[in-house]
Amino acid sequence: MKVAILGCGAIGGVVARAVRDGEVPGAELVGVVHAERTDPPGLPVLDVEAAIEQADLIVECAGQRALAELGPSIVAAGTDLLVVSVGALADDALLAKLRDTGPGRLHLCSGAIGGLDVLAAAARMGGLSEVRIVTTKKATTLIQKWMDEPAAQRLRTAVEPVELMRAPARAVTAAFPASANVAASVALAVGDWDLVEAAVVADPEAPLTSHVITAEGSAGDYRFEIRNHPSPANPATSGVVPHAVLAAVGRLAAPTGAFA
Repeated sequence: MKVAILGCGAIGGVVARAVRDGEVPGAELVGVVHAERTDPPGLPVLDVEAAIEQADLIVECAGQRALAELGPSIVAAGTDLLVVSVGALADDALLAKLRDTGPGRLHLCSGAIGGLDVLAAAARMGGLSEVRIVTTKKATTLIQKWMDEPAAQRLRTAVEPVELMRAPARAVTAAFPASANVAASVALAVGDWDLVEAAVVADPEAPLTSHVITAEGSAGDYRFEIRNHPSPANPATSGVVPHAVLAAVGRLAAPTGAFA
């Protein structure tokens, strides 16, 4: 399977080099598409059109805006698309374009969390009555462009945890696009953006990024707690994310014997 990577930052760079080095059986890197002025060393660089033409699968690691701008043309051309920035799919129109128009297929990466298969099964069995996710990150990584300077300074100088937002997953995903892909993943798994309540907590002393997911329904009660080390290259994301992407690419390249 020929693979192109869209984005070559803290996630895409790791993924591209691992595929290039043969670490994913059945996958071959054709190149990376990136927006930086300087090309990444040791990696072939393509424009989007060449990536669509040459790749069987394009892996999106470039953020929500890039996915919205480029994703529809990728699947419309018949190339499969693996999405990391699932928060962008809070836009129902974009999700419909990527999922329903084809002929390229849409695949989603679980990223920094697990348990999505169980939540999806429970939702299918009899529905879920409550679903919550609380994401806690180091305070300075949660500063957003929409915040005024006093709010940003509050996070820079925080000495105790601060809950920044608690709202339906769609609203939290829009407010924290680089930090709330996990909330979007939970909402997509259970099939209900309005059911999932998401909270974002800024903790100046947080050594790890944590996600606590709880759900209740006729199938049972569930609680998952995930605690990830931040990426050394970008503390706003978890270091495990590129490896979740590589696992997903591996399942698509050689699916025999792998969990679906």
